[in-house]
Amino acid sequence: MTATSAAPAARWELALEGWRLYAVVAACAFLIYLGALWNGFALDDRAIILQNPHVAAPSGLWRVFVESYWRPEVGGHLYRPLAIVTYALDALVDGAPWFHFVNLLWHAAASVAVAALARRLLGVAAGLAAGLVFAAHPVHVEAVANVVGRAELMVGLFSVLAVYAGLWRQSVTWSTAALALGLLSKENAAAIPAIIACGWLVGIGRPPRRKLAAFVAAWAVIGAGYAAVRWAVLHGHTGFHEVAPVFSGAGPVPVRLTAIAALADIGRLLIFPLTLRVDYSPAERTLVTSPLDGRFLIGLACLAIWGVLLGRAWRRRRRVEALGLAWIAIAYLPVANLLFPSGVLVAERTLYAPSIGLALALGAWLARLELRRAALVAGLLLLAGGVRSAVRVPVWHDDLSVVLSILGDSPASYRGPQYTAMSLQARRMPERALEDYLIAFQIFDRDSRVLIGAADAAWTLHRSALADSLMDQARARCGRCEASLRNQAAAALVRGDTAVADSLLNALQLQENPQNR
Repeated sequence: MTATSAAPAARWELALEGWRLYAVVAACAFLIYLGALWNGFALDDRAIILQNPHVAAPSGLWRVFVESYWRPEVGGHLYRPLAIVTYALDALVDGAPWFHFVNLLWHAAASVAVAALARRLLGVAAGLAAGLVFAAHPVHVEAVANVVGRAELMVGLFSVLAVYAGLWRQSVTWSTAALALGLLSKENAAAIPAIIACGWLVGIGRPPRRKLAAFVAAWAVIGAGYAAVRWAVLHGHTGFHEVAPVFSGAGPVPVRLTAIAALADIGRLLIFPLTLRVDYSPAERTLVTSPLDGRFLIGLACLAIWGVLLGRAWRRRRRVEALGLAWIAIAYLPVANLLFPSGVLVAERTLYAPSIGLALALGAWLARLELRRAALVAGLLLLAGGVRSAVRVPVWHDDLSVVLSILGDSPASYRGPQYTAMSLQARRMPERALEDYLIAFQIFDRDSRVLIGAADAAWTLHRSALADSLMDQARARCGRCEASLRNQAAAALVRGDTAVADSLLNALQLQENPQNR
């Protein structure tokens, strides 16, 4: 910063000192997403909130700690009791507007926490810039505007609080408490200790050896306790570890090649999020099988650019920039499909926590610029990001708006016709639903849930032979398909087709007891 700008900068920082800085950041975070208050429930909101008995009953406030995240008939080995607790509390107050209002509060709190961390590490200018960049980033829309994205918001907030306590306060108690709350919100909070350790490694707030040992011991205790509770709750669960459809039948090498190719999407979404998508499924994104594939090379180039930026920040002792860049990778790693295949290839909601690192790095960079230039760049980022986010929010209004978005933004994805078919079937239009299920199957023929949904529609139309044929094809792809059959039967019961639900459950019983065939 030049001498001529020192006095204005000092006055500006004094004006934003204390609560004013955080009030500005919170207000921006809230106003940008104000349109979400007019949204309803969409997609997974229905299974996790509307059809969840633990959300509907006050007893769910404690029973969720001994239950899986998904209902038993849906399947899936996930344990996120704290997120469900917040939904149960919301249900005691009001309907969809209140759920969305609470989401906005979580996002505003996370944005303020990012600003507070950057301010403590670098000063008021960096705090304001980082907070505003995070508040307005368009990649957050899915997490904020869709109610079940709240788990991402909670992990984001608890991650920042844990890092703040670990690097600035050096408090084992508060940092570990935030880690525990994060783990109970969503599994990717397991990355928090690595982020704190990275901060120490680059030279930010490293504690003395005794306290360092206390941190490590506390993390070990929390990790072991969480793993034990999670295993006790889920070990007898009939669910399964679902992988992204694009990985169906793929070996470990194509999975990793495809994951690296997806880094091009991740880089674009973090740096230039003009184009946003609800879905990144086949054939919109397909398997990469060769290291000579151009998609893999582009993803590898993105990884190399990140490595160069990290190395440069490290060599020049730009500690917060280095921490921010490392934070992006560490927070993304649990869902990157590099260590193990996960349930999605790319999902914008999963970038909520990684984007905290981007906000810190950009805040540190802007703080080094001359005041007017920094204000201009930050203002442009806030305006562009805020407008793009606000315009995107209505996409998550309801199931129909989401499906229309998929059909428009991802025309090659099989999810568009699949979700269209699900909506048509729920509206008791089985003939059209069957047509769309078959279109989805033509686009991508390895998702057994498409065939089970089509069988549901065929049974509704009393076309038993076709339904049996579709079920045989589904079993050839998924084996027993227990969770999918239970989920489809539950959907049939919701719309009142008890005979169809019985057919689906009979198919399940025949698989479990082949001698009854």
